[in-house]
Amino acid sequence: MNPRYPTKKIYVGDVAVGGDAPISTQSMTYSKTSDVEETVKQINRLHFAGCDIARVAVPNMQAAVALKEIKERISIPLVADIHFNYKLALEAAKWVDCIRINPGNIGEQSRVRDIVKACQERSLPIRIGVNSGSLEKEFENKYGATAKGMVASAEYNIKFLEDLGFTDIKVSLKASDVERTVDAYRMLRPKNNYPFHLGVTEAGTIFHATVKSAIGLGTLLLDGIGDTMRVSITGELEEEIKVAKAILKDSGRVKEGLNIISCPTCGRIEADLVSAVAEVEKRTAHIKTPMDVSVMGCVVNAIGEAKHADVAIAYGKGSGLVMVQGEVVAKLPEGELVDRFVSEVEAFATKQN
Repeated sequence: MNPRYPTKKIYVGDVAVGGDAPISTQSMTYSKTSDVEETVKQINRLHFAGCDIARVAVPNMQAAVALKEIKERISIPLVADIHFNYKLALEAAKWVDCIRINPGNIGEQSRVRDIVKACQERSLPIRIGVNSGSLEKEFENKYGATAKGMVASAEYNIKFLEDLGFTDIKVSLKASDVERTVDAYRMLRPKNNYPFHLGVTEAGTIFHATVKSAIGLGTLLLDGIGDTMRVSITGELEEEIKVAKAILKDSGRVKEGLNIISCPTCGRIEADLVSAVAEVEKRTAHIKTPMDVSVMGCVVNAIGEAKHADVAIAYGKGSGLVMVQGEVVAKLPEGELVDRFVSEVEAFATKQN
């Protein structure tokens, strides 16, 4: 894994993005933002799921005006997502913690200039959100909807903001496929030190979005690229955060919680391993201490993997072993193994804290 790329630290509300700050997770509500009750409800769901920053669509002035009350009733930073109508950004900037614009569809430079001025007055950052499907005509005509076109758009808009004396910038370069997304981020990364918001846009339902995001975002994180991220899923809000946190953990960028090692199912398994792993996941979800645990279902894999785990179950026929750092601490009937295993995991976590 490459070292994380050094970037400028900015603040979205009280959440630091870039620099040495943890990589934050984001999501976006699907309610009509003008429906304050439902929007607040969805943001609070995201908050309890572990989301760091929430974004809302602002398609009309009614939604922009609603941001004041929404902001008063939530506890995580709020980003306004603006397209086409710059006046919505001017209203939103009165209440939110960050403005996200796609310069390709805002229109005249004077309108972007007005947005920058409004953000400067409240010390708000701006996310330059470049999407492959909505590039400025000059870049689309020259490059097509390619990674080069996305990078050219981002560089042009970064320079425009810099020329106005504005540098509290973060950048996203999103396409609906992994290859263009990864290519664009890799291409732009050496050219500036602004924090990057990662995402594969329009990624689809949970299965497809999880696969695309794991490949794309995971690749970039391993490259050392990325300061904040969203997994875009056509589905429930909490799933975006769940998948994002899993990608962060399994890429090694976040050291938190259990890394559960378990057998692939095969004809050698001597126990109901699927149920055992599901129970282990449920009963250890509260543990934040980084540790490797192993739940193995046959003698071929069990002892070797168990010896290298912090805590492990090694199932045999009708019984099994519980091991802590390679040492057997109990041999028990199958029905008692998970209870003892969870106790040992909790005890190990306590000792590490």
